[in-house]
Amino acid sequence: MNTERVKIARKTMVLFFLVDTSGSMLGDKIGSLNDAIRETVPDLKDLSSDNPDAAIKIAALQFNTIVRWLYPQPINSEDFVWNDLQAGGLTCLGGALNELNTKLSKTAFLQEVAGSYAPVIILLSDGEPTDDYKDGLNAIKQNNWFKHAIKIAIAIGNDADKNVLSEFTGNSEAVIEVHNKAALKAIIKFVSVTSSQVNSKSSGVEDTSKQDKIITQVSDYVNTENIEDVDLDEFN
Repeated sequence: MNTERVKIARKTMVLFFLVDTSGSMLGDKIGSLNDAIRETVPDLKDLSSDNPDAAIKIAALQFNTIVRWLYPQPINSEDFVWNDLQAGGLTCLGGALNELNTKLSKTAFLQEVAGSYAPVIILLSDGEPTDDYKDGLNAIKQNNWFKHAIKIAIAIGNDADKNVLSEFTGNSEAVIEVHNKAALKAIIKFVSVTSSQVNSKSSGVEDTSKQDKIITQVSDYVNTENIEDVDLDEFN
C-alpha cells in the first residue's frame, strides 16, 4: 500500500495595492508609503508560508496621469520586491478602476489552477479624482470578484475625498484616515496583514462579514494603540 502523502495545491489570495502617485503625494506621503509597504512584505511572506490554505500573492497598481502595474502579474509574497514609487501628475482613479476591473478575472490575475480566494484591495489616496471615475466605479461594482473582495481605503491627510473612497469600499467605516507618517506606516502594515490573514482562510463566513471584521479590528487597533494623533498633522 502506498502511504506517500499527496501534497494538495493551495489556493491563492491576491493582495492588491492601488496607490495614488499624483503630484500631491510628493515628499513624506509617498516616502512613508514606500517604506511601509516594503516593511510589510516580510510579514506577508511569513503569513503565506505558514498558511496551509492559501499562498498570498501581491499586485500593485499605481495611478497618476497614467496607470501602471508594478509587475505584469501578481508575485508570490516570498519573491515580491517593492520598488519605490515616484509621485507626479494627476489623479486618474477612473483609469485605475478600469484597469483593475480587467484583471479581476479568471482569465487574468485570478487564473490559478487550484483556485483563488476573494482578493483584498487596499486603495491609498490623498486627494480627489481628476478624471471621470464614475464609469469605472460603476463597471467594477458589477465584477463578482470585486463584490466579494475585502475593500479598505486609506485617506492620507485632510484633502483626501472620503466620499469617493466610501463609494469604493461600499462602507464609510472602511475608510481609514491618517495624518502623519507613523500612523500611515502602522495602518498600512496592520490592514495588509490582518486583511490577508482573514481572507486567505477557508471558512463559512460571508464576505461582507469578513470586511466588517476587519473594520472592527482596525478600529480597535487605532483606539488601543493610539496611533492616530490628529494634532500631529504632517501631511497638510
